[in-house]
Amino acid sequence: MELKNKRVLVVGLGKSGVAAARFLAAHGARVTVSDAKADAGGQETPALLEMGIAVETGTHGERTFVDQDLIVVSPGVPVDLPQLEMARRNGLSIIGEVELAYRFLKGKIIAITGSNGKTTTTTLVGEILKHVGFHVQVGGNIGTPVIDLVAESRNDGWTVLEISSFQLETIVDFRPKIAAILNITPDHLDRHGSMDAYIAAKARIFENQAKGDSVVLNNRDPICRGFVEAGSAIAVPSEVQTVWFEKHGEVGKGACVIDGKICWLDDKTTGIMLPSEVPLKGEHNLENVLAAVACAMLAGCAPKVIREAVMKFKAVDHRLQFISTVDGVEYYNDSKATNVDATIKALESFVGGIHLILGGKDKESDYTVLLPLLRARAKHVYTIGSAAEKIELQLGREVPLTHVETLSNAVKLASEHAVAGDVVLLAPACSSFDQFNNYEHRGKVFRGLVESLLTKKLAHAKGGR
Repeated sequence: MELKNKRVLVVGLGKSGVAAARFLAAHGARVTVSDAKADAGGQETPALLEMGIAVETGTHGERTFVDQDLIVVSPGVPVDLPQLEMARRNGLSIIGEVELAYRFLKGKIIAITGSNGKTTTTTLVGEILKHVGFHVQVGGNIGTPVIDLVAESRNDGWTVLEISSFQLETIVDFRPKIAAILNITPDHLDRHGSMDAYIAAKARIFENQAKGDSVVLNNRDPICRGFVEAGSAIAVPSEVQTVWFEKHGEVGKGACVIDGKICWLDDKTTGIMLPSEVPLKGEHNLENVLAAVACAMLAGCAPKVIREAVMKFKAVDHRLQFISTVDGVEYYNDSKATNVDATIKALESFVGGIHLILGGKDKESDYTVLLPLLRARAKHVYTIGSAAEKIELQLGREVPLTHVETLSNAVKLASEHAVAGDVVLLAPACSSFDQFNNYEHRGKVFRGLVESLLTKKLAHAKGGR
């Protein structure tokens, strides 16, 4: 892809947008960045200007979207933005940062998507491949923008990517050697508009795959199974190898649990490890491990090495992450539980005594599906953020619930009500953008609040001596 002297507009000044702008400028493009937020770019703006990049914030100028050879869209920018629709009508090429990076990346790609579990699975696959000794890079929707992985990519290496539905909306030729869809449950409906549109976006991960490629699918997910059914409107290409993962029983080819052991089924059955050796809490994490095993086996990893890497693996930050025990109460940070299904999986990880913190920015979710688990396992629900009123209308008459507005208030009240043996769980079922920069920010605040509780307890104990 020739970039020298091309006029390129980058829309959105988030992490991936800034990274794309820098890459484009370094390759000789004449770059403009545009973001509707007046404070976009922040500390990055002076550096961008020094690189000769034109910066437009606070508006999207109509002319800005006309005088371009290429437009690169950040994942946080809706693809139906009026200015982008106008650009399409004018025949301009519009791609995302993932597609831009793909055209320069060397080596093979493993791309992982799903409504839940993709960060844990992506990280674990990367750790397994590193343990084998492969040259591995990990990024995408997790941590490092894909474009920042280009420079260190190698023909003999692997790039392991977490890919969101937002990123998949703007691919063109993106083709992973191994693609995985972990599950598809309602999420981001406020952005995609319908479940069908969300499914279609997720399915784009395999649309460019061809002979020699593989797709890993969840055998327990009806939408995933639908991708291989005859007559399906969205189907895995016939020449692509389909591999399954299944936590209860056998599959034709893939990773599954047979007779109490995680196995790989191909021409023969190969034992990998015991489920009890998986260090992560929750049945959903067993599924994540099975998906990672499938990806790793397809990449040529040895079973023994896979087992060693899984056993050493620690929970990823903000994904059902144990923080501390204070006065016999355990505190868990699952700030990445940004949809209802993720919260269900978190609740299923504990037998009872749960003090659940719910709320944030609503994503057109139905919270009533939480009721069976809340009745069975939760002692109390604390609601925060802009979604609190909706959550209270749907749940308030069925379970003990208190509107507390902020995360600080939630931790304070939960710590006062919980007794030894209980669990305080942040699994909010909502995005964080009403009160926090992102889910990481929310999780870090939660951790700080819990650590403050522990510090006060230790200080009180010391003062009592």
